[in-house]
Amino acid sequence: MIGIVDYGMGNLFSVSKALERIGVPYIISDKKEQLEKTDGLILPGVGAFRDAMKLLDETKLSDFIKEQAHAGKPILGICLGMQLLFDESEENGVFKGLGLLKGKAVKFSGEANGERYKVPHMGWNKLKFHQDSPLTADVEADHVYFVHSYYIAGEEREALIASSDYFEEVPAVVGKNNVFGMQFHPEKSGDLGMALLKNYTQYVQNTEVEV
Repeated sequence: MIGIVDYGMGNLFSVSKALERIGVPYIISDKKEQLEKTDGLILPGVGAFRDAMKLLDETKLSDFIKEQAHAGKPILGICLGMQLLFDESEENGVFKGLGLLKGKAVKFSGEANGERYKVPHMGWNKLKFHQDSPLTADVEADHVYFVHSYYIAGEEREALIASSDYFEEVPAVVGKNNVFGMQFHPEKSGDLGMALLKNYTQYVQNTEVEV
């Protein structure tokens, strides 16, 4: 059973429909006692980093997610949810994240080699795999769908599973131990997105956690 964390800023419908498509049972909840009984957690996110962390802190879900991660439960952050896994963000000031992964969210500059480019980064970009991971098992690198104005910088290189190029190297899939993130929207990324999401759920099924 996958728990989709409902803290008020996630695209719950698209993530839940994606899980239905691959036949994976789930619950959507903001209650710790329900989420604690799940085998893995998905942290979605759409909107501003500061607002998301404020909601997570107010509901005590931030502490809960960290406790579950440290206990070994598989965690997957999607889009803003991935950025929340890191130390901090520079969006509208400097704000602390969950600190489960090293690095920070910074804004695309919008300029490269004297030329302006579009921000937000919106559209299909190809992944480049850097290392083996349970998420990328038996999957070939192809295009996935991004919508974001901020990207992760200063990440630990050993946590970089896949990147994409949008005038900067964009960490697209990250993972360390049982904590994973996807900057793009797997639920909107066709067959590749579904394969990556299915690999995460299989990793969840194969992971024994005592919490």
